[in-house]
Amino acid sequence: MENTIEDREAVQQIVQLYVDGSNSGDVDMLKNIFHPEAIMSGYLQGQLGIGTPEPFFEAVANNPSAKESGAAYSAEITSIDVAGNAASATLVEKGFLGMDFTDYFHLIKENGKWSIISKTFNQD
Repeated sequence: MENTIEDREAVQQIVQLYVDGSNSGDVDMLKNIFHPEAIMSGYLQGQLGIGTPEPFFEAVANNPSAKESGAAYSAEITSIDVAGNAASATLVEKGFLGMDFTDYFHLIKENGKWSIISKTFNQD
């Protein structure tokens, strides 16, 4: 399957929505970009967690957004790769809930719509 500029831009938009939702505390936006069967795994405060994104959604919902708290939050997409209906993206976050992260996203295109199927992260 041929990759298109539109697919790359669509993946970039999904990751940007993740950044925007994380920054604004918009849990509904975040839930909309994750696949219903998504998994999330990674290290937070030295502890490995593996499961659904629900704990992440709860953390976002229960903490003031970066915009509201005045916290300095920044994020940079450092890579995007697309192969047909699969993609990966890397995001470096600074100041998310007072912590820094490197996130690795895997995305899937289903019925013409891109969504995050997995996120692996490390608290830096």
